Amino acid sequence: MMDTAAAVLHPYWPRDLLIPTYVANDRSMSEILAFLFSVSGVFLLVTWLITGQRGSTGSLGTWRRLAVCWFAVCGFIHGVIEGWFSLYYDIIPGDQSFLSQLWKEYSKGDSRYVIADNFTVCMETVTAWLWGPFSFWAVYAFLTNRPYRFVLQLIISLGQLYGAVLYFFTEHRDGYAHSELGHPVYFWFYFVFMNALWIVIPLSLIVDAWRQLSAAQTQTDNTKSHKSKRK
Repeated sequence: MMDTAAAVLHPYWPRDLLIPTYVANDRSMSEILAFLFSVSGVFLLVTWLITGQRGSTGSLGTWRRLAVCWFAVCGFIHGVIEGWFSLYYDIIPGDQSFLSQLWKEYSKGDSRYVIADNFTVCMETVTAWLWGPFSFWAVYAFLTNRPYRFVLQLIISLGQLYGAVLYFFTEHRDGYAHSELGHPVYFWFYFVFMNALWIVIPLSLIVDAWRQLSAAQTQTDNTKSHKSKRK
């Protein structure tokens, strides 16, 4: 009876999950989400304003500005929030730092984070230390019109898409055991919606990068063909 009681002194699924070091958050869900979305909004707004300035190479179109804003927000989420998880995943259940509380709140939609599941630790570490810096690099590359900007876009988006697919697929194979299946906030918003963004948006950016790089290669091939005919 004591073991069963101890197992449910937390809000996570499955309900018999043992998290002996767990300490309940002292910050509310609204406070945590307000921080996440307000800081992300600041990154988006500042990047939007910067990309609206006309540089030496001209101004970016609306679609391109939105893509750059996406990379700026990704840099923050990957580098700061997921970076925190990659460094402190082993103490998060009992830690009351703000970002640890953010992860304890998110874990209501996927308890693999609060138990430091091996897949999530590995996946988030790669995401934090590769796609975080690469996202900020992509912002710089687009703002300065670097020739490798679409290569970066393709690499980052492929990495994000691959990670998100594995994220959903591994939980599917576990029978969605780490969340309250069907819960409107924890399952549908935290687990499904917030992670589906890293499938839908990267997929569209992959297609965009494909078109841009293909067009560039076509132009290069045509130039070479004209030069060979002149000879």
